[in-house]
Amino acid sequence: MNALNVTEYTQTLGLQAKTASALMAKAPAAIKNKALHALARLLREHTSALQIDNAQDLDHARAAGLAEPLVDRLKLTPKVLETCAQGCEQLAAMPDIIGEITALRQQPSGIRVGQMRVPIGVFGMIYESRPNVTIEAASLSIKSGNACILRGGSEAIYSNKALALLVQKALQEAGLPEQAVQLVQTTDREAVGQLIAMPQYVDVIIPRGGKGLIERISAGAKVPVIKHLDGNCHTYVDDSADLAMALRVVENAKTQKYSPCNATESLLVARGVAQTFLPLVSAMFAAKGVEMRCDPVAAQILRSNSPVADDQPASVAIKTGALPPALVVDAVESDWSEEYLAPIISIKVVAGVDEAIAHINHYSSHHTDAILTTNHRHAQRFLREVDSASVMVNTSTRFADGFEYGLGAEIGISTDKFHARGPVGIEGLTSLKYVVLGEGEVRS
Repeated sequence: MNALNVTEYTQTLGLQAKTASALMAKAPAAIKNKALHALARLLREHTSALQIDNAQDLDHARAAGLAEPLVDRLKLTPKVLETCAQGCEQLAAMPDIIGEITALRQQPSGIRVGQMRVPIGVFGMIYESRPNVTIEAASLSIKSGNACILRGGSEAIYSNKALALLVQKALQEAGLPEQAVQLVQTTDREAVGQLIAMPQYVDVIIPRGGKGLIERISAGAKVPVIKHLDGNCHTYVDDSADLAMALRVVENAKTQKYSPCNATESLLVARGVAQTFLPLVSAMFAAKGVEMRCDPVAAQILRSNSPVADDQPASVAIKTGALPPALVVDAVESDWSEEYLAPIISIKVVAGVDEAIAHINHYSSHHTDAILTTNHRHAQRFLREVDSASVMVNTSTRFADGFEYGLGAEIGISTDKFHARGPVGIEGLTSLKYVVLGEGEVRS
């Protein structure tokens, strides 16, 4: 497409989305749920065909030299597609909050004032790599009564086109306008510039991808942006932690999958347990080939490979061998802020919960941070004082996800403080308007 055609094309998408949004806003819950169930069924019926389309994207990505963690994000495995289908069904089973009136209160004048939850209208979604985002965005848009315009990355164009066709087929089956979910069919970057500058059609933009993408979108957008910057997530092992549990949780938080934004990138360990815990966790990381970028105290412990005390419980007293020297690296200042998305983790020994909280609030991307502790007071302080979208006690940061939170799916994880924060589900795609009920009252 030339520049003029791209402008005309995106304007057409915007007009169609705006028209469809009015129909979606008044669609009954049963009809929206019918579309979601149809989409779940179609995903399962077309799993094999979708993998053929997905294979084209994977082949092109590898030929272009895309890093393996990014290739991993492109994969539409049967498990990924089944999770998408279950997300649609989970959304369909949830109550319809559109039109819900809350906090209705009688005023001295006689009027009753409350708030009604309504769709935002039209949102634009710009995302990279993960084609499953197409289904997550579409299903949330349907349930929340919105229309959306989706622009995936060029690296997933075949997968996204195939998925978008299924979405539109599901909308048609339910009697909803197929233009309620539209995929930008061109990979021309000018389409992004047009999409983020159409306030007459688009009510909010949601970028989902690397930090560079989000910063570019935020700088150029003429409509509000719900931002998700990088995921520099921390796990802090407190001096009262159950170390067997901590080892299991840290292993999952970092190594269950390296590419997601909710993987732990930085491990903080209280000084009181560092000599015992670090040799244990380092043996686990070494076995998985995870590079450890350490502060001087952690590096000294790991390089000397201090033995576990004889009086430790059997579940903790694991004999560790010598660590490969290449896996223990001296950290530099930038490591404390880094989102690796790779088998690399930064490790720092801290005095205790005060220093852990201060470190996290200074270096964190305010995405997800966890404390592992048996000290209730420390847990409560961590929950109150850590300034992040999700704060956890005694569990893996990998749970920071709309599906795992019971939202059905997520449009992204917002690190903003306004309008939505954390995994953005149905409520994050709605707004509140005041409703006033009277019986002829007039203001005196």
